[in-house]
Amino acid sequence: MASNNLPGITGPARTDLPVLKPYALTGGTYDEMFLVRWLGNIPPQFILVLLVVWPACAYAQSASYTMGDAFAALWRWIPFLTLQGFVFNIVISVFSMLIGTFAGAALGLGQISQRLWLRRLSWGVTQLFRNAPWLVILFIVLLAFPFEIEILGLVIPVPAWMKAVIGLSLPIMANISEIVRGAVMSVPSAQWEAAEALSFSRTQTLWQIILPQCFKRMIPPWMNWYAILTMATPLCSLLGVGEIITFSRQAMEAENNRPELLVPFFGYALVLFFAYCYPIARITIALEKRYAVKL
Repeated sequence: MASNNLPGITGPARTDLPVLKPYALTGGTYDEMFLVRWLGNIPPQFILVLLVVWPACAYAQSASYTMGDAFAALWRWIPFLTLQGFVFNIVISVFSMLIGTFAGAALGLGQISQRLWLRRLSWGVTQLFRNAPWLVILFIVLLAFPFEIEILGLVIPVPAWMKAVIGLSLPIMANISEIVRGAVMSVPSAQWEAAEALSFSRTQTLWQIILPQCFKRMIPPWMNWYAILTMATPLCSLLGVGEIITFSRQAMEAENNRPELLVPFFGYALVLFFAYCYPIARITIALEKRYAVKL
């Protein structure tokens, strides 16, 4: 039989079953880089024209609403944003710092404990929350904590802002723990030896000799972390907590979400945070210079 004799095509069919006839592929072959090549082949002149025309069209559509109108809208919302929004950011930062300070001090003292299991446990908790992203911790706390707690038939609601306080206090706790441990370790060993020579117990040495010397050294980094915590409170807006960023978005929605409102509203939030945190930063620098250890 000839090699080019195909039954049903070049020769008589040997079966009544359908036969797939040869066909030629049309079009180009599949290219994984097609999109990249397409973007790369766009003429630069077209991109420049688009960058000019697009903002011009957006501005023409909103020509009836000027930046003056945007700042006028901000002026109407300033009392609400300040008293109901930013003040709540401060409240969240204060409670988070309070909880984180006490828990971090206990954790830091645990890191210098003579009990091996307590020292390792404190070190592990410190490293866990110190190296975890704050936003991830906030989401975990939001999903892990219940919306209400029932104790002896009494239902106690757990609002979102309380969960935010707990979530922000955890990384602060870990960093305060390192501050306490570092401050205690920075005291010269001669202090411990002198206290031991005077028959002081370890507890007496720690509370009456070591820690009083550490307080001044811990104040500057403590204030620094409070400023960082305050600037991190806008993360709570992702959890639905009513603070200045959340209320700013709601205010802009009430003003029909005009793009001109973005700079005034978020710029006002930036000014508030700067006005609150900058003095803290300056005081921190001054205290750091004053209480610096002179060798």
